[in-house]
Amino acid sequence: MSLTEKQRLFVRAYLIDGNGKKAAIAAGYSPNGAEVAASRLLSQVKVQEALAAARLQLVAVSGVTPEWVLSQLQQMATLDIREVVTWQSEATEMGEDTETGEPILNIVNRVRLVDSDQLTAAAAAAITEVSQGKSGLKVKKVNRLEALLAIARILGMFPGQAKAPPKTAQPPAGATPPAPDQPETDAGGWGQLLN
Repeated sequence: MSLTEKQRLFVRAYLIDGNGKKAAIAAGYSPNGAEVAASRLLSQVKVQEALAAARLQLVAVSGVTPEWVLSQLQQMATLDIREVVTWQSEATEMGEDTETGEPILNIVNRVRLVDSDQLTAAAAAAITEVSQGKSGLKVKKVNRLEALLAIARILGMFPGQAKAPPKTAQPPAGATPPAPDQPETDAGGWGQLLN
């Protein structure tokens, strides 16, 4: 069974962000009935099969498999901040207390970035911002909790959730997954490590 033109357009749009209503509108369905149309389309076997086939084709072309996604999330969730910055306290003697004769110490806390060319690819992918401002050095990374929750959802670790997705086709021999992009920051998705 072949898809109608609207169904084909729906499948193509749905692959972009998984939003049925948006995909239905992009396929030419009325905005007023787009949610109902999306629900109906997603329940049709031929649309489900077309989505599955398109996803397999994307995996084959891109090399991005569920296993690769999980490995990227795991690297982001387990980044140790010491891979990115070092810190230490330095004490210097400034003189003697005239009453007790004890040394007066000046304690300075220093934070230093690891040179970017010394970062692992996983550490570099997990860092979203490095900046120096009035309040000092700031390093932002992917939010560990968000990454762990995404892993848990993929693996079906929450009660009532579907189990892990079936294993998909492997990328072609010699294909390498794309280098991870720097994730965009958003209000709910990133945490600040240092101020």
